[in-house]
Amino acid sequence: MSMDIKQIQDLIKFVSKSGVNEVSIEEKDFKITIKTNQEPTYVTATVPAAIPAAAPAPAAPVAPAATTPATPAAPASDESSYITVKSPMIGTFYRSPGPDKPAFINVGDEIAPGKPLCIIEAMKLFNEIESEVSGKIVKILVNDAQPVEYDQPLFLVDPR
Repeated sequence: MSMDIKQIQDLIKFVSKSGVNEVSIEEKDFKITIKTNQEPTYVTATVPAAIPAAAPAPAAPVAPAATTPATPAAPASDESSYITVKSPMIGTFYRSPGPDKPAFINVGDEIAPGKPLCIIEAMKLFNEIESEVSGKIVKILVNDAQPVEYDQPLFLVDPR
C-alpha cells in the first residue's frame, strides 16, 4: 500500500482538524509521520479503521461535565447548571464564517449536536467548531476575532 499526494493531504487535514499532536503510519514500503505544534485536544472526527490511532489523544469527554462551575468568578448559583462549551484548540475565535456573513449563533439561539457554533483559525486553517450538546445559548464569553487558548470557555449553554 502506498499513499498518493491526495491521500497525504487528506491525512494532514484530518490530523490538523482532529487536534492530535502526532500520527504515524508505517507499512512495509513506506512510513509517514505528521506532527502539529498545537496543544492536544479531544478527537472530534471519526478515525477510519485503516488509520491506527497511534497519537496520544487524551480520552477527554466530548461534552464538558455540567457539574463544573461555568466561571470561577461567577457567584450566581444558577450558572452552575449551565454547560460550558470550551475551545478544542488554540487559535483565533470567529463568530461568523466571514466578515460580511451573519454570526453562526447568538444569545437565545437553540443549538443541537452538529450545529456549527464558531470558527477557530489555527495555523491558517479555519476549523468549524460544532456543538456536542443541545440547549439554549445563554452567554457568549469571547469577542469576535479574539485569540483563545485550549480549553478556554467560549459559550454557556442551558441544557434542555
